[in-house]
Amino acid sequence: MELIQQDPDIAAYLAASEAIDHQHPLVQEIAADLRSSVAQGDPAAYAEAAFDFVRDEVPHSHDADDPRVTWRASDVLRLRTGICYAKAHALAALLRAEGIPTALCYQNLGVIHGLVAIRMPNGGEWARQDPRGNKPGVDARFSLDGERLAFTVDTESNEVDYPVLYAKPHPVVLRALTTASDRESLWLHLPREL
Repeated sequence: MELIQQDPDIAAYLAASEAIDHQHPLVQEIAADLRSSVAQGDPAAYAEAAFDFVRDEVPHSHDADDPRVTWRASDVLRLRTGICYAKAHALAALLRAEGIPTALCYQNLGVIHGLVAIRMPNGGEWARQDPRGNKPGVDARFSLDGERLAFTVDTESNEVDYPVLYAKPHPVVLRALTTASDRESLWLHLPREL
């Protein structure tokens, strides 16, 4: 699938926003800790460390039966909880904090599922990554050489990989997150299409 930048300016995929608040002190602190854990000057190693951190250290709120709804990256990292969209915001913030262009992208699996795409600073192709969190039947991995996503779409069931790469969260996703009082109410109003 050919991925399509919604914004042709790569700088848009490095920008901060209300949801991807990579200038927040907590995001900066975690980014610094991750940076110190990998070889200096190796953006791929940093990207993998950030991916592993969000995938493994921020439980998916449904898997953890956590009723809290987070959407701003700094809150996801502070509270250590979030659904796929929120975890994608957190990973985007950690990557953008280190100058790695990061887009938000989506799949339609009956409901919209959120993930990210990254592009190494030295150029190259966009590579989708899914920090959703692993569980039995889900084994997402960081990869720049072929996708290792949590879910593969089933086109026979009308599932879709959306090719558009967004610089900011899609408005229907952000609205669902910001208006939900808890995970149960969010579950009732998960977006079913973009």
